[in-house]
Amino acid sequence: MSNLEQIETAILTLSSDEFQQLRQWFFDLDYQHWDKQLEQDIADGRLEALAEEAIAEFEAGRC
Repeated sequence: MSNLEQIETAILTLSSDEFQQLRQWFFDLDYQHWDKQLEQDIADGRLEALAEEAIAEFEAGRC
């Protein structure tokens, strides 16, 4: 049995309260990963074009 299959089996045995706690933990972890990726994209300059476009739209009164 793979690790994933073991995890899935264990999740199915959780109480409602434990499942809610796991769901919140996973949700928080997912956001931490997303935030880290966003910060890296900003540091790498991947969002510069979008930022410049947004600023231009704002300055043109189209917001």
